[in-house]
Amino acid sequence: MEADQQARRPRRAAKPEERGKAADQTRERILQAALEEFGAKGYAGARTAGIAARAGVNQQLISYYFGGKQGVLDELRRRWRERQASLTPAGRSFDESFAGYLDDTLDNADWSRLVIWRSLGDSPDAGAPGHREQQAGTAEAIASIRRRQAAGELTDVVEAEFILLLSHVLAFAPVALPQFVEAILGVKPHSAEYRQRCREQLAALLAPQ
Repeated sequence: MEADQQARRPRRAAKPEERGKAADQTRERILQAALEEFGAKGYAGARTAGIAARAGVNQQLISYYFGGKQGVLDELRRRWRERQASLTPAGRSFDESFAGYLDDTLDNADWSRLVIWRSLGDSPDAGAPGHREQQAGTAEAIASIRRRQAAGELTDVVEAEFILLLSHVLAFAPVALPQFVEAILGVKPHSAEYRQRCREQLAALLAPQ
């Protein structure tokens, strides 16, 4: 009898804050799933059905929350730019900045693969604002290196542009070419040994003359 009465009781309606929290959690699951899908297959190869399957949600929710695959990618890239901006707070030395960038790149391989896919031309929005922001960020990074060179922190024998390029190569090599890293250096590509060796060798190369 009591069980029947409980069964007939109307379910409590979710409070607005509960619905909002559930929606946020769903959005985050979709974004994490999309990051894995894009990292594995690139933008062109990824499918909203695959994202939905990874997230465990109805495929229609991707359109509801993000407007489709492009909207998900836009949000992921916006977050990537925010992450990158937070890696180099004012006052850090070049070595500290590089270490933070290296760790973030290797500890978040799906994010890094997304960058690599875009670099290979797998991008539907080469002229979008995010691309222009990336160009502006690159120009500022080069200017920052030149300021460090002028202050005597880094050698001025090596071009600032090459220093920036070398930093990116060392950070992304374990993600893009892990077999080469291990064959050449004899260490695991994502290991602490690789990271320490990169820091030491880059510091030796860039020490003021």
